[in-house]
Amino acid sequence: IYQHVAGKNKRTFRVKGLHMGKTLSFLDKSFWITESDANPKHVACLQLLAMPEHADKDHYVPALFDEIKGFARGTSPFNCYVKTVLGYPIALVPVKKLDMDYHVQLHRIDDVNDREALDGFIAKLHGSRLDPDKPLWQYHFIYDGKAGTFAIYARVHHMYGDGATLVRWFQSGYVSRPNGSTFTPVWALKRLRHKRRETQSGYKRLIAVGHALKTSLDLAVIFLRIFMKVLRVNPHYMPIPFTGTKTILTGQVEPGRAVATMDLGFKRIKQLARRTRSTANEVLLCAFDIGVHRLLQDHGQTFPKALFSNMPINLRKPGEKTTGNKIAIVPVQLAHGEQDPYLRLRQIIINHRIVKHAAQHARPAAFSGYTIAIQSLALVFEWLRISNWVKPIANILVSNVPGPKDRRYLKDSELLACYPISTMTPGGGVNITLMTYSGTANIGMVCCNKNVKSLQVLSRYVTEAFDMLEASVDNPRLKIEDVGEHIHTMPVSIVSEH
Repeated sequence: IYQHVAGKNKRTFRVKGLHMGKTLSFLDKSFWITESDANPKHVACLQLLAMPEHADKDHYVPALFDEIKGFARGTSPFNCYVKTVLGYPIALVPVKKLDMDYHVQLHRIDDVNDREALDGFIAKLHGSRLDPDKPLWQYHFIYDGKAGTFAIYARVHHMYGDGATLVRWFQSGYVSRPNGSTFTPVWALKRLRHKRRETQSGYKRLIAVGHALKTSLDLAVIFLRIFMKVLRVNPHYMPIPFTGTKTILTGQVEPGRAVATMDLGFKRIKQLARRTRSTANEVLLCAFDIGVHRLLQDHGQTFPKALFSNMPINLRKPGEKTTGNKIAIVPVQLAHGEQDPYLRLRQIIINHRIVKHAAQHARPAAFSGYTIAIQSLALVFEWLRISNWVKPIANILVSNVPGPKDRRYLKDSELLACYPISTMTPGGGVNITLMTYSGTANIGMVCCNKNVKSLQVLSRYVTEAFDMLEASVDNPRLKIEDVGEHIHTMPVSIVSEH
């Protein structure tokens, strides 16, 4: 429908009487196109909350559940389903009313404070797929009627946004002080609408063409340098895709998930990063690397070379608050051949900064294009069910999402922790995501459970690895146990420490 307003032609698209929702980028669409029953593409969080002091433990959560179900009109994108043509996603289109029996559900379990049992219950919920004919989100309230705490498992499809976007929405649904009267859940909060883009002039279009050409050149340089590394002409560059180590956690992603949650003091992480001239991400990569090595060694795995981690890079400019997905994911080589945790950290720092240097010397769109290229190939392998035949891009994916620095409340319930639980990447592995909240790193880990039925032991191994890394800075005699690494014996030369 064309409307003539103020002398300008403005287009208004309508579908079944409703205004068309926001358009989708190719990266957004990829999460829909590649979704399957074996590999759902939603991200989630497990929230632990404390009831008010004098609350009726048996009736508080059901009453809160009934109240929240009353908010049956949502705001974008929580009120939008995916409009498709021949299975291809076109846009997010609003619905008139939400099916609250589907979107908000109540569960009573035996003991909400039994963390291992709770993680197992969440794993079953996380392994199922969201209904593609409805808006792509759910809230599950979980309680036992005895404890003064309860849980909320919230999940949202990845095509709605990346981690930075979803955490921003999450924060807007919680308040800094308890409030027992006024309350609006996150899906019903009004958000500012972005201004419609004006028609570009010929000059701006020419500038855009120039940016596209420069982006294409940057992308060509990335692939050229990767090819030079294949030829061993340029060894100091990003890892070559699909050269990761095969383990029992990698390969074709199958139905079923294992989930574990844990905590680390973020102040300790930052202090250790300052002492070692590293970053919080590098410290965590070292602890996760050692922990995953020990987990795999328990299952008889040995390693002739280093494992790899996928590293998400936020491509937004400082202060940018766009929705959707605006990230790149590139592999980083981890540590190998050292029993000193501090020296393993130094290896990771070098390898991590090689990738960061490459990212800083390419346009964000070029790095995003590189991500799409290699991840699309991995998705093709997954779609053809041949992921077991090829080497993975990486063995783990570690991402860090900054959350609220102060305490938050859902109505009059205090938020105790919020553990992000992500989706599985093509080629498998362990996906580890942490969110900082009130001085604590809340960590959620998920993997396919076809070979590893539980990740509870990994949380213990990671805690032990971090403690030893912290202690090794002052005590160089501390060594980690053998983690199944094979070290090739070097021939004796005239250069020797002995």
